[in-house]
Amino acid sequence: MEVRRLAGALGAELLGVDLSEDFPENEIRGALLEHQVVFFRDQRLTPAQFMAFARRMGKPIEYPFVRGIDGFPEVIEVKKLEHERHNFGGIWHSDTAYLEEPPMGSMLLARELPPYGGDTLFANQYLAYETLSAGMRRVLDGLTAVNSSANADVSRTREDRIKEQSRTTEDFTAEHPVVRTHPETGRRALYVNVAHTARFRGMTGDESGPLLRFLFEHQVKPEFTCRFQWRVGSLAFWDNRCVQHNPVNDYHGYRRVMHRITLAGDRPR
Repeated sequence: MEVRRLAGALGAELLGVDLSEDFPENEIRGALLEHQVVFFRDQRLTPAQFMAFARRMGKPIEYPFVRGIDGFPEVIEVKKLEHERHNFGGIWHSDTAYLEEPPMGSMLLARELPPYGGDTLFANQYLAYETLSAGMRRVLDGLTAVNSSANADVSRTREDRIKEQSRTTEDFTAEHPVVRTHPETGRRALYVNVAHTARFRGMTGDESGPLLRFLFEHQVKPEFTCRFQWRVGSLAFWDNRCVQHNPVNDYHGYRRVMHRITLAGDRPR
């Protein structure tokens, strides 16, 4: 397996790997921990093969808001159709931070793509934390964030999918440390996001707003990011504990269909 870095901040393509056959599980896991998000090309996987890979990497779980595809409840279809204006999850975020135990990671496999656009951005939250001043880090280390699935911006990006494929209309809320320690690497990462974080515990939204706005802007600075251009059969696997992502919504009038699997995580600490 060849590891080819994609950017200075994070991201690497893993070449010479066929995920439908035997593959170097430990090397892939090591590359994920080192680079935070890894990419594979030309993986024409069936849903069963996709699930088999996911089970080697973790425990697939169902997404709370969208039903899975037939026969595979843990595989959801992430799609934007020709007539839709909002894409699914089209805002910077860490997946389902409003759950008590947010996912360890997520996998996305490209099935149908527009003729242009539809790239995905990723941001390294280790760097977002480590580049803050010592004074700011001390402030954040003592704060807890209140995260909610009811955030209006992110709800709007999935409105069409929920109408069509909803599993639940329940709102979820969870409190997590603003700075979490990665359970495998021991590194500290900023763990708030503009899609889900509503306020700090013990503060109102208005009181929390100025500091949160600073953090939301800081944590996705260009020097913390990489950009991935999809091809059919491309697969991305990212570490949700230290990475945010944002699918670029720049292909109106065209269809984009992806399959996603989410892997179980633990309670942030």
